[in-house]
Amino acid sequence: MIKSVKGQFILGIVTAILFVCSTFNYIEFSGEKKFPQVLFYFAMIFSVYNAGSITQKYIQTKREANS
Repeated sequence: MIKSVKGQFILGIVTAILFVCSTFNYIEFSGEKKFPQVLFYFAMIFSVYNAGSITQKYIQTKREANS
């Protein structure tokens, strides 16, 4: 587990970018709904949300350090 906020921030951003890239390459936007495609889509949304949360935490720690 990465304990530093900066490491979590970088790992979260990289993970979100990779999930978005892999999801849009994997999902075919057609009428068929397949379970793996939906699972990857929700994992992508969760990953991007998590990256946003870590970004907010990183910015708050930087503001507290500068104060």
